Amino acid sequence: MTNNAANELILAVETSCDETSAAVVRGGKEILSNIVSSQIDTHRRFGGVVPEIASRKHVESITRIMKQALAEAGATFRDLSAIAVTQGPGLVGALLVGIVAAKSLAMALNLPLIGTHHIAGHIYANELVHEMVYPCLALVASGGHTELVLLESEGRFRIIGRTRDDAVGEAYDKVARTLQFPYPGGPHIDRLAHEADEEIQLPRAWLEPDSYDFSFSGLKSAVLASINTAAMKGEAIRQAALARGFQASVIDVLVTKALRAVREFGAKQLLLCGGVAANGGLRAELTARCAAEGIPLLIPPLKLCTDNAAMIAAAAHLKWIRGEYTPLDMKAEPGLSLESWSV
Repeated sequence: MTNNAANELILAVETSCDETSAAVVRGGKEILSNIVSSQIDTHRRFGGVVPEIASRKHVESITRIMKQALAEAGATFRDLSAIAVTQGPGLVGALLVGIVAAKSLAMALNLPLIGTHHIAGHIYANELVHEMVYPCLALVASGGHTELVLLESEGRFRIIGRTRDDAVGEAYDKVARTLQFPYPGGPHIDRLAHEADEEIQLPRAWLEPDSYDFSFSGLKSAVLASINTAAMKGEAIRQAALARGFQASVIDVLVTKALRAVREFGAKQLLLCGGVAANGGLRAELTARCAAEGIPLLIPPLKLCTDNAAMIAAAAHLKWIRGEYTPLDMKAEPGLSLESWSV
């Protein structure tokens, strides 16, 4: 069964981590509303996301956020075609809040429910502002994920490389904490790296010659070793130089492997996806390298890089047009496979 997308209106809900978001999107591409309530100020005092607190905050705001999304879109419940919600990956308690809300609404309105993959959402955030051409390659860089994903056709995902330890966003936060910066640490490292007039050279983890996997544990250890060496010598910690060295190492590996994969698999576009796509250094280097090699690069605007419900609606559109719905006994799946979610 296939559906006509001309009048499709999806209300999507995203609660995978510490943003409560609801959006209304028409035809998988036109954003009518995209409301995001961030919990960063709440979690900053703890140095990172506290799952139980995140869940409670979602409970407090989810109904209000959904009502606000409908109102801003100028839509009513009767106008909706389907309800979409992040099924995974994510924090199980946080996911459950959004899933219960979406299930309740779908049941009350007798509308299709579409459980959606969070990373598929990050990838298809690009479709909200660009035209994706297949085959294409997605570099997913976020707080919980670092992956190279090949899309040979619409909605068909194949992971060709992933992190073997920390995700890149997680590595940024841990290095920032070591340098005494508050959560979230990524923006502080990015800013300091741009301000630095010197760089402490740090190692690159290339792994096996043909590998598209990533590893950042050794890089974190190198940062800590540099700090400890300075302390033993009674020298001041060169924060800016360390930040620049760390960011240069991360970006070098991400960009080099992504471009090599584009060439090997004949991808027509490279897509940058996930929260770390907001990193100025990564955006600038990818833009420059892709321009030099003639590779079309798609990067969503900053507001669509971090977790939001519009991206979930964009991914759910892939299922809706094919009539692939999710049963109401759907469960939260923190380890949901991207490849198995393919259409």
